[in-house]
Amino acid sequence: MPKKAKELSALSVSKLKENGRHAVGGVDGLHLRIVNGSRAWILRVAVGQRFDDNGKQQVHRRDIGLGPYPEVSLAEARAKALEIKKQIRNGIDPIKQKKEKLESLRIQNHRKKSFRECAKIVIANKSRELKNEKHIAQWSSTLETYIYPTLGDRIIGSITKIDIATALESIWIEKNETAKRIRGRLETIFDYAKAMEYFVGDNPAAWKGNLEPILGNLKQESRPHPSLPYVQVASFIHDLQQRNGISPKALEFAILTACRSGEVFGALWKEIDFKNKIWIIPKERMKADKEHRVPLSEAAIRLLEQLYQETHPQPDDFIFPAPRGGMLSDMSLTALIKRMHDKKLKEDGIGYIDPKQNRVITTHGFRSTFRDWSADKTDYPREVCEHVLAHKLPDEVEAAYLRGAYLEKRKGLMADWAEFCSAHVN
Repeated sequence: MPKKAKELSALSVSKLKENGRHAVGGVDGLHLRIVNGSRAWILRVAVGQRFDDNGKQQVHRRDIGLGPYPEVSLAEARAKALEIKKQIRNGIDPIKQKKEKLESLRIQNHRKKSFRECAKIVIANKSRELKNEKHIAQWSSTLETYIYPTLGDRIIGSITKIDIATALESIWIEKNETAKRIRGRLETIFDYAKAMEYFVGDNPAAWKGNLEPILGNLKQESRPHPSLPYVQVASFIHDLQQRNGISPKALEFAILTACRSGEVFGALWKEIDFKNKIWIIPKERMKADKEHRVPLSEAAIRLLEQLYQETHPQPDDFIFPAPRGGMLSDMSLTALIKRMHDKKLKEDGIGYIDPKQNRVITTHGFRSTFRDWSADKTDYPREVCEHVLAHKLPDEVEAAYLRGAYLEKRKGLMADWAEFCSAHVN
């Protein structure tokens, strides 16, 4: 039977100075280890006793650290040692248990990612996938407006489908299209969180059998973007030209070219062929994923030349940059149209509205204005008008033909449109 160590007092322990292990008694295996002035409590225990092939008992001895001395007093060290001995008698491996606790803690810390942190990573990844910078900006802006205020700082692993339904229900009816897009974005973010093991379980933003029974489907009536009657377009552009700043020029250019606002916002100077009076939009920025050549009228060229002389830009610069750098946003043109509408409303009591919908006109609505004018006031073939709008034609052979053979016809159409837009305003 092993010899029991003498039980030292706290004063005796404080006087130990020599390097090595010093048994302090009170609990078998409890030592104070001293190494060059550094002192710590060590408990040597026998864990996992077993017999070898010859029937001889094998004892696996391990050292368990109990903390530094004197931060951990002699009494505390003995109490810890007794507790560990008790665990071992009950079949618990304290070292294994400690490792498991540390691993559990590591996993918990790993999962302490907020929704906002995960969303930002997904948006960064999406910025490499999406070709339209406007769509990338919409990811950030919609989450910032509708999700971050309630869920942004929540640990993503703690968010439930009820939390998501609560965040969406306030806009589910009034802004259903926006709400549906946000739900899809949330599902993508939670897919990322599941893949990274920040979230465990079914995706709480999934629709079928998850959010669908809570939020329900709405019957959607498709409404076109509010547009200005073409008989008023010349008056609108005259009003627009009285305003200073980059937004009025961007909106005028969008009207003259009948292009989408995102295509105008992303336009670079290197895309303009001044010699041939063509704007070449690369396929990466087109909705149809095909290069689009836009014939530029004399009015559009004059607008660009004026901007060029004022700014002396580099080829990779935006033609219509935001005042603080980067791209313009739809909000800048929406705010511009709203100001113009409010001013005109005071003058004539009507403002700039779509009379069929009784709604304030939009930037995108001017594409409808152009299409109505081209159908009512010109004899250009439907296919030529559709190609100006970069609509995907049903026949690929026909579409390929139009890209080349009808370019001259489109030049004539855009020149006539610009002339109509600049007609004398009484």
